[in-house]
Amino acid sequence: MKITSVLSFFLMLNCSIHSTFSQIRNAPLTAKDIESASENYQRYCALCHGTEREGNTADFAPSLRSKSLMSTMPLNFLASSIGFGRPNTPMAAYLKDMGGPLSMKEIFNIASWLKYESGHQTIAIKEEDISGDLDEGLKIYLKECSECHGIKGEGVTAPAIANPAFLAFATDAYIKYAIINGREDTKMEAFKNTLTEAQMNDLTSYIRSLTAGWSPEPKKLAPYPNPENYVLNPKGKNPKFNLREKRYVPMKEVLDALQSKKRLIILDTRTTSEWQNAHLPGAIPIPYYISEEEITKGLPNDKTWIIAYCSCPHAASDKIINMLRKKGYKNTAVIDEGFFKWVNDGYPIIAGQAQDPASK
Repeated sequence: MKITSVLSFFLMLNCSIHSTFSQIRNAPLTAKDIESASENYQRYCALCHGTEREGNTADFAPSLRSKSLMSTMPLNFLASSIGFGRPNTPMAAYLKDMGGPLSMKEIFNIASWLKYESGHQTIAIKEEDISGDLDEGLKIYLKECSECHGIKGEGVTAPAIANPAFLAFATDAYIKYAIINGREDTKMEAFKNTLTEAQMNDLTSYIRSLTAGWSPEPKKLAPYPNPENYVLNPKGKNPKFNLREKRYVPMKEVLDALQSKKRLIILDTRTTSEWQNAHLPGAIPIPYYISEEEITKGLPNDKTWIIAYCSCPHAASDKIINMLRKKGYKNTAVIDEGFFKWVNDGYPIIAGQAQDPASK
């Protein structure tokens, strides 16, 4: 893995994000590009953004058909969101050098295809630095925005906006445009008739102030864990779980099983870039986009419990468990509360490094 490849990708995006040309031109696509991008979208993106790009299928992922979003987001901004993800949110990094499954070319193909499929030509937004009163902006934010975006901008039923990757690429003009015009087909209303120009500047300035500075950190990838290490505590007894809806296991029972040295397998069904950052002790990365042919490699089909988790908290892990049950794996379950709840409650996690099993 070359550090320069990540940095050059970041610099290319960061430099061109402000160019007028990049805002009004969409990259041309060949028939082969369209076919490849469409297939990659269905494999990697449809789980959360929907098979028809309608959004809100999982994790409050935005609609990628939205005119107000797709007509104002430059190609490079969109590519950066796919490549580097949104740290501390369910939107993971998909660039290979960040631990994900996609090359730079594949990411730009998907971004270009999304722009093409939206049917909305990119609007050239006038670039300008916007100044406002941060204290007044905070008051407006708490009143108008915090219910959906969170008190600290962490995201509740709407995307996180206090996000370093987002704020590294979103210009002041882009943020203000969203405030003025809203996002159609979502709860994000247009504020052009309810806020004054000064108030919108105050709000824009406050949102901009949430950034802490960010640049992508290249990851050192290690070999994928060997199948002989999949089973935790191989000499331990099988745990007994109380499943909700014959599928969902409380995370406390999983923690008890780990601490009691019970025999089980834990699957991290998020992207491998997320596994690389942090995961449950002993979890192996089996990302939601793995094929049905590959999913059973190394997994014993006996009475060993296989427990999956994701961030959603169910969409990705449900998909993997459904695939395993279809192949006859019976002792399978999903951690009900998901990864973020596990972390927020102070349960143990460890850092990890991974090689994408779907690319082996």
